[in-house]
Amino acid sequence: MNLLHATGIGASYLIAVINTLWPDAGFGGPKATFYESAALLTAFIVLGRYLEALTKGRTWEAIRKLMSLQARTARIIRDGNEMEVLLEEVRTGDLVMVRPGENIPVDGKVSKGYSAVDESMITGESIPIEKRAGDDVIGGTINKTGAFTFEATKVGKDTTLAQIIKLVEDAHGSKAPIQKIADVVAGHFILGVHLLSLLVFGLWFFTGYTRWFTPDSTFLLSTTTIGSIGVFGFSMLLSLTVLVISCPCAVGLAAPSAIMAGSGKGAENGILFKGVEAMEVTSRLKAVVFDKTGTLTRGEPSVTDVIPVGAVSGDDLLRFAAGAEKDSEHHLGEAIVKGAEQKGLAVGAADSFNAIPGHGIEAVFGGKKILLGNRRLMKQQNIVFDAYVEMVADLERSGKTVMFMGIDGQPGGLIAVADTLKESSVAAVRHLREMGIKVAMITGDNRRTAEAMAKQAGIDHVLAEVLPEDKANEVTRLQNEGIKVAMVGDGINDAPALAKADVGIAIGSGTDVAKETGDIILIKGDLRDVVSAIEISRATMIKVRQNLFWAFGYNSPGIPIAAGLLYPLTGWIVSPQLAALFMALSSISVTVNTLMLKGFVPSLKREQFKLEEGAV
Repeated sequence: MNLLHATGIGASYLIAVINTLWPDAGFGGPKATFYESAALLTAFIVLGRYLEALTKGRTWEAIRKLMSLQARTARIIRDGNEMEVLLEEVRTGDLVMVRPGENIPVDGKVSKGYSAVDESMITGESIPIEKRAGDDVIGGTINKTGAFTFEATKVGKDTTLAQIIKLVEDAHGSKAPIQKIADVVAGHFILGVHLLSLLVFGLWFFTGYTRWFTPDSTFLLSTTTIGSIGVFGFSMLLSLTVLVISCPCAVGLAAPSAIMAGSGKGAENGILFKGVEAMEVTSRLKAVVFDKTGTLTRGEPSVTDVIPVGAVSGDDLLRFAAGAEKDSEHHLGEAIVKGAEQKGLAVGAADSFNAIPGHGIEAVFGGKKILLGNRRLMKQQNIVFDAYVEMVADLERSGKTVMFMGIDGQPGGLIAVADTLKESSVAAVRHLREMGIKVAMITGDNRRTAEAMAKQAGIDHVLAEVLPEDKANEVTRLQNEGIKVAMVGDGINDAPALAKADVGIAIGSGTDVAKETGDIILIKGDLRDVVSAIEISRATMIKVRQNLFWAFGYNSPGIPIAAGLLYPLTGWIVSPQLAALFMALSSISVTVNTLMLKGFVPSLKREQFKLEEGAV
């Protein structure tokens, strides 16, 4: 694009200088001095660049807002002394003090005090969240009421806010496939325009001028006559006009501006796109697969039934299970540990622990070998529960997850836990189905429990008792049907499926492995944001295509008119100055179209606003 500018301005100025100093040199004479063309070309190009800068500035607004949340200093306690240090000097493990109204400087865990924290700028949650000892706090959020002290757990580039800023910057800087195609087209287009410009000059210089030129011809949208500028001057004028009007400035602005606006709109709604390609693929999704535990459900199940089937009592059964699960990060294991603690049972650490993905765990606790997991684990270890099949079926039909427990190779008992759907799950599934997107649930849990939970969520397609590696295979099977598939999950066992899916959507509250593998991160963990992510992606890609249409749609008729195609019929030609103005106007059309995306509101957000207005 700069080459087109340089050629047009340089040629017009050089010919003007030659015709001024050497009027008889044969380049059109004194009447073919294009100083005003060079000056106005420069003016309109600067105008176009200003519009580009304005658009990019508006679309970077999301990053600026995020960066403004970062505190400059932090008040810490180090070596028993209270001191105020720069944010960059805070270290992991420092005790940080926060007063009412202050920004929390880094991520951490509350160690003392109580307050309510406004996390809306990070999570979108409008109501302040109560924080007390043991709760996590996020850097950049605002402490509203009380004072508290917390231990810094993530500092510098590891904080949630710093990672969000990096993800948004990376998304802004990456290129979507459609943009890469536009860049290739623009690159070849510029070479073609230079060749076309030379062709136009040759045609008018050798044949066109003598056939059709008349001194009383006028410029388009002007009453000014061209006058006698000679064959060289006239041919050069049309050649320069082709160069200028062809400049694909709007093409270069079309995709990046819309993508920056779209990724900024996502960040504004708590949705982080790791790259632009994820945004483009998301706009074409036809199926969404949800993990169950911790994704569709709250992931905080509680123990509902403890059924001993051997010589061990109910309390001992729960104590053994809690001891075996104490080192586990699985949601069901945490529920068992919490259930034992609530009953006041002493829970010690296991002597050994081993997680068996997709099956359960094995551990040594209190001198006993404990196996806790699903049917497959029991079958694998030849521990028979055939006498309790009907009891298990009744528990599962009621939506409970039943874990089988073996002690020293013998049946020990059954422990049932129940989980509940997130409030957002039903609404998210309903809206996805209304959008024509196929919805499925995938889980390692047993089929009866999975189907009971899926029925509550409104999901018809259920894949149950699936191992982690098979989750990825199920995603592949859907892809083999020729559709784009998204996987939504939060755990380590979801990572293979997240990686295999066309788009991996990780829950922000999930494990680091899931977030690293996912292409999109939902900060709030609200599944309605899956709908919003798809809507924002679709709106963004619509803007990209509209912008490219305006950009190329402008150049397509503009080039032949600038080349003088209408001149023999109308006696009109386009001046280089007017061509430069048209070029600037094409950038304006792209700019205005892009900025319209700033007002886009996802459908579920609009519904929420209406409900809030109705309540008021």
